[in-house]
Amino acid sequence: MNFVMKAALGGGPPDVGKMLGGEEDKDPEAEKEKEEERQEALRQQEEERKAKYAKMEAEREVMRQGIRDKYGLKKKEEAEAEAQAAMDAASEGSLTRPKKAVPSGCGDDDEEEESIIDTMMKYLPGPLQDMLKK
Repeated sequence: MNFVMKAALGGGPPDVGKMLGGEEDKDPEAEKEKEEERQEALRQQEEERKAKYAKMEAEREVMRQGIRDKYGLKKKEEAEAEAQAAMDAASEGSLTRPKKAVPSGCGDDDEEEESIIDTMMKYLPGPLQDMLKK
């Protein structure tokens, strides 16, 4: 093994590992402090970004309102609410109306089945009618 490999594996002087990109002795307090500073910087950047986009959205809304006023348009939410109200009013009757009685010929009554059979028998030829009656 050569000297560089021994140093990288920890077999040489302690400073050689640091020079070759190895691990340095770390202070846990300094590490914790750096992490807190980094987190605070990220938080601050996020707040600035949100403020920037809130300001841009407010400017866009002012422009949108100007266009709505100029052309007599309604806000999207208002238009959707009106359309929903119209749909509710139109469908209200059909949803709350009681069900109608079952039309004749669609029920499960035996009497109706007999009458259907009798009606069918009228249209069959005579010999078939005799066979089915027996």
